[in-house]
Amino acid sequence: MKPILDFIVDILSQPAILVALIALIGLIVQKKSAADVTSGTIKTILGFLVLSAGANVVTQSLEPFGKIFQHAFGVQGVVPNNEAIISIALEKYGTTAALIMMFGMIVNIIIARVTNLKYIFLTGHHTFYMAAFLAILLSVGHITGTMTVIIGSVILGLIMAILPALAQPTMRKITGNDQVALGHFGTVSYWAAGQVGKLFKGKSKSTEEINFPKGLSFLRESTISISLTMIALYFIASLFATPDYVHNEISKGQNFIVFSLIQGVTFAAGVFIILTGVRLILAEIVPAFKGISEKLVPNTKPALDCPIVFPYAQNAVLIGFFVSFIVGVLGMFVLFLFGGVVILPGVVAHFFLGATAGVFGNARGGIRGAVAGAALNGLLITFLPMLFLPFLGDLGGAATTFSDTDFLVVGIIFGNIAKYLGLIGIVVLIILVALIAILFQKRVNQSDK
Repeated sequence: MKPILDFIVDILSQPAILVALIALIGLIVQKKSAADVTSGTIKTILGFLVLSAGANVVTQSLEPFGKIFQHAFGVQGVVPNNEAIISIALEKYGTTAALIMMFGMIVNIIIARVTNLKYIFLTGHHTFYMAAFLAILLSVGHITGTMTVIIGSVILGLIMAILPALAQPTMRKITGNDQVALGHFGTVSYWAAGQVGKLFKGKSKSTEEINFPKGLSFLRESTISISLTMIALYFIASLFATPDYVHNEISKGQNFIVFSLIQGVTFAAGVFIILTGVRLILAEIVPAFKGISEKLVPNTKPALDCPIVFPYAQNAVLIGFFVSFIVGVLGMFVLFLFGGVVILPGVVAHFFLGATAGVFGNARGGIRGAVAGAALNGLLITFLPMLFLPFLGDLGGAATTFSDTDFLVVGIIFGNIAKYLGLIGIVVLIILVALIAILFQKRVNQSDK
């Protein structure tokens, strides 16, 4: 049983394969030719592999920056990072997580079929992270055995339908259509950024309309502006950490100036690769998914990973990351002054969540909205982990935790309910959340008519 389960999880946790299967089914349902089916499926895999490769380039470029930053300011503490905490948790919760993921995806499809929450969550690795997260959370809350899988699957399937719905009104403004949704567990940050952005509606132009002086017109090209920004950040951090530390411990003998230059441009290259992958995916998955929604699960939308919004506001991506990270740094020093646990700014989380929050804030309130939305994200992913750490049980002693806001919010809410009200409280909360979400979506649908 376990080898079969591991094989299924290997498939479902790989976004490229998962979305390619969706594209394959959609193209077959539409009775496309064998050539079109083959082409569409392979291009979908290619798009996701390109996107993943870009994300890996960005992450690898940010890792040494995080080490340099910690050494520069002499601060030790908890670094929020999903991959790190998951790798520790899977030793104990791996099988439970796999079962929750598999049945949670089925619950998501059922909800999309029978309710007005018409979203299929296709970000496979985040689905797996949330499944593992729920296995930890429910076990710490003394819900064990089969009930862990049942309750975890229902919660997972529900939030996979609800969170894309929460983000969709702003997604429509970003993309200019209603064909694709956002499937990433930082949605609380993105929704909040959109709400804050509304405060600046009509008061600020879009980040994409920034007028550079004639001599700086080259900065309009996002790859150039991102490169220069990251080179400057690396250079400044290296000076504070001391060039000797960078030379001996980080760059493997490379001069710190050359290292800063290479890493800054590498980061920009990663973003460029991501944007290329996004365009490939959108060109294939949207038409294919339409075939599935028309025949099998009517009127559903694919919910895809957060870089899907990057091409729509590339200046906002850079502004969002920069502002979120700066706020995270300031928050770190505040925590340091008050003593206790210090949440260090995880640069990977600040990039992906901060950048996406910047895009959402910009869609509602231009430059000011992008800045305010990204700043709010920086605050959330700095201070929410403090409230969440007690619900990690034995894992709370690790020097890492979950980084994205949906994990933290779900953890704080369900963790407290499990602690004080037990299983009955969780069941009641699930029912209430489902009803509220369905009513909210009904109101959104009526307002769109």
